[in-house]
Amino acid sequence: MDIHKFHLNGMYVVLDVNSGAVHVMDKVAYDALDVFDGGNDAATVAALSGEHGAAAAAEAVAELHGLIDEGHLFSPPVEVPAVLDDAPLVKSLCLHIAHDCNLRCRYCFAGTGDFGHDRGLMPKAVAEQAVDFIIAGSGRRRHCEMDFFGGEPLLNMETVRHAVAYVRRREAETGKVFKLTLTTNAVLLDEETLAFLNAENIQLVLSLDGRREVHDAMRPYADGRGSWEQVVARARRAVASRGDKNYYVRGTYTAHNLDFAADVLAMADLGFTELSVEPVIGKDAGYALREEHLPTLFDQYEALAAEYLARRRAGRPFEFFHFNLNLDNGPCVAKRLAGCGAGHEYFAVTPDGDLYPCHQFVGRDEYLIGNLTDGIKKPELVRRFRQTHALAKPACRDCWARFYCSGGCHANAQLFGGDIAEPYALGCELQKKRLECAIMIQASLAMDERV
Repeated sequence: MDIHKFHLNGMYVVLDVNSGAVHVMDKVAYDALDVFDGGNDAATVAALSGEHGAAAAAEAVAELHGLIDEGHLFSPPVEVPAVLDDAPLVKSLCLHIAHDCNLRCRYCFAGTGDFGHDRGLMPKAVAEQAVDFIIAGSGRRRHCEMDFFGGEPLLNMETVRHAVAYVRRREAETGKVFKLTLTTNAVLLDEETLAFLNAENIQLVLSLDGRREVHDAMRPYADGRGSWEQVVARARRAVASRGDKNYYVRGTYTAHNLDFAADVLAMADLGFTELSVEPVIGKDAGYALREEHLPTLFDQYEALAAEYLARRRAGRPFEFFHFNLNLDNGPCVAKRLAGCGAGHEYFAVTPDGDLYPCHQFVGRDEYLIGNLTDGIKKPELVRRFRQTHALAKPACRDCWARFYCSGGCHANAQLFGGDIAEPYALGCELQKKRLECAIMIQASLAMDERV
C-alpha cells in the first residue's frame, strides 16, 4: 500500500507512489484509504459508515477497487533498472570559468568566488580540454550540456567566447549538439555581451533574490553597496531581448526572509516569468534555515501555490521551477532514481582543470575525482555516486517522494551528515512540501482543462 495522501487548497489528493498516478478524491474515498488495503471491504465500510453512511462507503470501496484493477492504486514496487550498473556516460559539465566574483554574497557556498582556494580564471586551453572531455566521455550520446559558471563567469568573457567557438567547431566535426547555459549575477551583462549570448542561443540563469531590501542585504558589492538596481535593470533588458524565453531568474531565500513567497511574486511583478527560488544552504550562520522555520516555510509554499494558480487563471501566469512537474510523461525510472547525475554523469571543472562531482563539491578536497589531463583518478568514487541512488539510501527507500527527488542533493547530504547516502533532513521536508504543491497544481490545471 505505497501511497501518499494529503489535503491542500481544498483538494483531497492521493499519489500512488510506484505508478505515479495522482487521484483527486472526495472525502469518503480519501478517508477510506486510512483503512482500506484492497482486501478488507467489510471492515472499511464499517469504519466509514458512521461519518459517511454505508452506501457512500461501499461506493467508495468499489471505486478504489476499480483503480486497483487499472494498475493506478497499490501498484507493485519498482525494481532498480539494470542500466544503473552500467558504466556511465558523461552528459554534462559545469565549467568554473572564474574563481572570482564582483559581488560578496553573504551566503555564497563558493566563498565569494574562490571556493576556499586561490582566485583565478580558466585559461582557453582548459576550456578546450573540457569540451573534448565531454565529447569523449559521452560515447554515442548525441546531446551534451555545458554550463559556464563561477564565481562570476562574465569576468572571463574572453574564455567564454573562445569555448563557445570551440564547441561550435567540435559540433560540426562530431555531430554532437551542445546545450549551453551561463549563470551570472548580471552586473557585467552589457549590450555587447548580451548580443553574443543571444546570438549563440545560450540559456541565462540570472541571480536575483526578489525585493530590493532582501537582495541588497545578501548580495552587495565588495564595498557594501546594494546591487539590486543594476541587476534588475540588466536582467530585464536581457529577458526582453530574447522575448521572455530561454532564461531563469534564480533567487535564494534565507532565515532573514522566511516570507519568500513575497520575493517570488515581486520578481513576477517585475515582468520575469521564469522563476526559481531556492532555500539557502548553510551551517552555523544567522541566515541558515532551521527546523523551527518549517511551519512558516510550508505556509509560504502553499500560499505561493494558490497565487500561482490564481494568476494563471487570471491570464497573468509565471513559471516556478519547483512547481513544474509532468504527471504523465516524466523522466525514466533510472533518471528518477539517479537524479542530477553528480559524480558519474555530471562533473564540475575548476580553472586548473580539476574534476569534482559537482559545483558544490569544489573545494572539498577529498572529493577531487580527477583532472582533464589524466582523466578520472578515483573510479571507485564514481561508482559510489552511481550506486547511491534513491533506492540505495536507507532513509529514502520507503519515502513517498523518492521518485521525484532522487534522494536529494549529494553535496548537501555530505555537508550536513558527512555522507552522500544520508539525506539532508530539512531539505527533504522542504522538497516534500514543494512536491505536494506541484502535484496539487498540476491536478488542478488538468481539471481546469476538462471543464
